[in-house]
Amino acid sequence: MTDKLTVSVLGTGIMGAAMARNLVKAGHTVRAWNRTRAKAEPLAADGATVTDTPAEAVRDAHVVLTMLYDGPATLDVMREAAPALSPGAVWVQSTTAGIESIAGLAAFADELGLVFYDAPVLGTRQPAEAGQLTVLAAGPVAGRETVTPVFDAVGARTVWTGEDGGAGTATRLKLVANSWVLAVTNAAGEVLALSKALDVDPQRFFEVIDGGPLDMGYLRAKTGLVLNGGLSPAQFAVSTAAKDSRLIVEAGERYGVRLDVAEASAERFERAAALGHGHEDMAAAYFASFEEAEG
Repeated sequence: MTDKLTVSVLGTGIMGAAMARNLVKAGHTVRAWNRTRAKAEPLAADGATVTDTPAEAVRDAHVVLTMLYDGPATLDVMREAAPALSPGAVWVQSTTAGIESIAGLAAFADELGLVFYDAPVLGTRQPAEAGQLTVLAAGPVAGRETVTPVFDAVGARTVWTGEDGGAGTATRLKLVANSWVLAVTNAAGEVLALSKALDVDPQRFFEVIDGGPLDMGYLRAKTGLVLNGGLSPAQFAVSTAAKDSRLIVEAGERYGVRLDVAEASAERFERAAALGHGHEDMAAAYFASFEEAEG
């Protein structure tokens, strides 16, 4: 196996498209597919081959990388691709799919004779485009020589969490990390909303916390998107944040942990999406403080 691979990228949204471009830049042969082909078409100019079907994309691929909406969508697409998959090919599953879905995806991989890696990523549009994602990965040691060039192309570092992709250790870590990210995003929006309601210049708040332990770059970044009109194109969309929040709540319920903040985050993102902000950056959950969703 050389370090130049044929990689199939299934799902070319914000993250998948950026990952595909970086795989091309690294010298790999990339075939890209998306349910709405128009979203994948721009990748042709970057050197990827855009296909009409998942089966066409995965034929003779060394690695299949899935970056789709959720677990059920991923399973549906891989079922479409199944007739063309080569036994022994590597499946890198990077969708934030949830704990229960990962087990089902791993079982399907086993049925097809694929080498399965649970490999969600940390990062949003900008680090994805720069190839600076953090890859959280679990999967067999035998086979890592194949996935390492893929991870190196899309990420700045890889954190290995175990040898059994089906156990979902990487997905579990991703959910923990996302619980923090989503809570901070909503807290940042509420700071701005309360400032507006109380007629407080938010810059005064930033001055108060400047350089201290309460200050953080992520707070500045997310509030900046609201204050400076940078919500589109999204770094990470409201609708996706709502889905991930629900996966976090479900994980807590499954293991007997009550996650009140995650539940509130999910409701807040869902309300913002219902108000028409689903395609905007998740910082647009800010608007959920001012309007009531219809219906």
